[in-house]
Amino acid sequence: MSRRKKFRTKSKFLNWILDWVDAILFAVVVVTLINVFWFQSFKIPSSSMESSLYTGDHLFVSKLTYGARLPMTPLTIPFTHNVIGNGESYSTSVQWKYRRLPGFRTVRKGDCVVFGFPNGDTVLRKAPAEDYHAVVRFMGREAAEKALGPVIVRPMDKKDHYVKRCVAAPGDTLEVRDGLVWVNGQQQEVWPGVQMSYRVVTTGRELNPKIVDQLGLNVAELRFSPSLPGYPELPLTAAMLEQVKGMKNVVSVEPVLQTEPGDYREIFPFSPLFSWSRDSFGPLWIPRKGATVELTPANLPLYERIIRDYEHADVDSALAAGSYTFEQDYYFMMGDNRHNSLDSRYWGFVPEDHIVGRPAVIWLSTDAGRKFPNNIRWRRFFNFL
Repeated sequence: MSRRKKFRTKSKFLNWILDWVDAILFAVVVVTLINVFWFQSFKIPSSSMESSLYTGDHLFVSKLTYGARLPMTPLTIPFTHNVIGNGESYSTSVQWKYRRLPGFRTVRKGDCVVFGFPNGDTVLRKAPAEDYHAVVRFMGREAAEKALGPVIVRPMDKKDHYVKRCVAAPGDTLEVRDGLVWVNGQQQEVWPGVQMSYRVVTTGRELNPKIVDQLGLNVAELRFSPSLPGYPELPLTAAMLEQVKGMKNVVSVEPVLQTEPGDYREIFPFSPLFSWSRDSFGPLWIPRKGATVELTPANLPLYERIIRDYEHADVDSALAAGSYTFEQDYYFMMGDNRHNSLDSRYWGFVPEDHIVGRPAVIWLSTDAGRKFPNNIRWRRFFNFL
């Protein structure tokens, strides 16, 4: 082969490589811009939102509704959030201030919202899914970090994403009575997907698997106890409850409520001054931007983390002044699976700057407990939320 032909061959190959590099770089830039400003894909990791959102639902989250939050940690490997392999996928050498573009509206009561987990600012390497602050409350800081460390401190925009329903907005007063949410003295609407746990006693037989499937019950959460006989805690929506009550082999159905206070370290604000529980919570005022609250040792546990960690103010100075004026809005979030959800009852308020977006559409849904193709929930494809 002549030198000219070899040069032409190499030149064609090089052009082919460059074309592919250009195409890949273009795709990375376009997808990154879409993820930052318009929509981002999100997978439901747990059953805390059933029966509204199922474990294995893949969502497109709209960032246009509340306004896109601009990146604060820009040096990030494309198409990752905070982890790649066994390490972090970002660098904190460059940090930008919090900024948000204008949106169509603010978060409303009843919205399903994707947000950064407030307590996700600190993570234990060997137990990244656990709430670091809760682990420390029970184990002690030294023991927790020795057993499950090392500790990773994450920037605000690199916290793990959660999805819950907003049940109280800034300025509201929230209370949970016998598992039902009350806001500003009025009982809140019970959305169709909200489910509570019930003690279901049967004649000795389990519920028909076909009926369980038709009801849409999460098989992973069903536990039949022969000694009862029945289900000690069966999560049911209002519609499911009526159907279960009508079954021939069901003897009785009673709600499972935790209204008596237990270990104060489990429930926000983690103080013996507040005898709250999962189903008997509050009243609690939700901070609003520009509002001033009287600050005393008695109510300090409610707002201490806000002042110190979210607004980076001096707690002692605020307490000495006897009042504090909030710099941003806060929200109270709860999972629709009310008795199997780690939500604001367990870790407190969600700051406005933690809001990521609103789930818009389910584009894929799979059930990890089943084999292909039965694991695909075809009826949930392209359901708009």
